[in-house]
Amino acid sequence: MAYWIVVGSPENYEIARGRGFDMFGFKSTRRRESAEMRPGDRLVFYLTGVMKFGGIAEVTSTVYEDHAPVFKSEKKPGEDYPFRVRTKPVRLLERDQWLDVKAYAPQLEMTRARGEHWRLAFQGNLHKISDADYALIGADVEAAAKVRAKGA
Repeated sequence: MAYWIVVGSPENYEIARGRGFDMFGFKSTRRRESAEMRPGDRLVFYLTGVMKFGGIAEVTSTVYEDHAPVFKSEKKPGEDYPFRVRTKPVRLLERDQWLDVKAYAPQLEMTRARGEHWRLAFQGNLHKISDADYALIGADVEAAAKVRAKGA
């Protein structure tokens, strides 16, 4: 099993959520990385602009190519996110539960060495992360979801 950070807009996260997180797509520049994905891999969603973790989904297929328009790019209108995997939600947080990534910067292997420039670790659409980084983020996503469940 591998763990991935998916860097994307809150808008694309909400598009996927509205579809029941049945699939997620990656930019055309991510052919190589997305081809490594296997069923059982986990995707952690880093939401650009707000710099928050929004939730986790599980990959349920190998990558396939589809050019039907689903996701939107702020920088390249018309970009189609053609490399896709089928997914299922593991734990999706509501907007007010999203986790502030700034709090994780000194703790995560992927950001720690960059110091104050930790944001550079999130450039690009897709990054494989360590088991330890996933364990930390995953535990906190679960904890945030349980807080909502208790209060509901």
